[in-house]
Amino acid sequence: MSEVKDLKVNAEQALWDQIADVRDVLLGAEGGGSHLQPMAPQADPLRQTIWFYTSKTTDLAVAALNSPAAKLCLVSNDRDFHASVDGVLSVHHDPATIEQFWSPVVAAWYPAGKEDVDLTMLSFKPASAGLWASTDSAIKFGWEIAKANVTGHLPDLGFHTTIEW
Repeated sequence: MSEVKDLKVNAEQALWDQIADVRDVLLGAEGGGSHLQPMAPQADPLRQTIWFYTSKTTDLAVAALNSPAAKLCLVSNDRDFHASVDGVLSVHHDPATIEQFWSPVVAAWYPAGKEDVDLTMLSFKPASAGLWASTDSAIKFGWEIAKANVTGHLPDLGFHTTIEW
């Protein structure tokens, strides 16, 4: 199914699917004094949480302790799905969650392993999201652009919606 159809059928599921599929997103804490930064998301739709491994001394971890408002930006691997998600960021050190998402990729960042004293997790709880999906069909894209140039109407190349939790 195309991302446009996925978004029209179940916007929340489409977002969780995209989060699970991407290698990184941009994440930032409001008032943290830093820019959004690339982070590897661990999708947990059952708990409606996106987890991130980090060091407890990073700007994001420190900012999450002081200002929980945060923003996540996602662009799908094929660049046909975009999301801007507002939510709440908090710091956690739950061994069960650390274990749940642990992988060789994560282990490469923490030489002391799961017991690394600097290892912590950030949880991002979405509150609202703007979602956009565009066609992945070159034929549809060409047709819509040609039609728009002939008729003067805007091309129909995608779908936008918002969701709240």
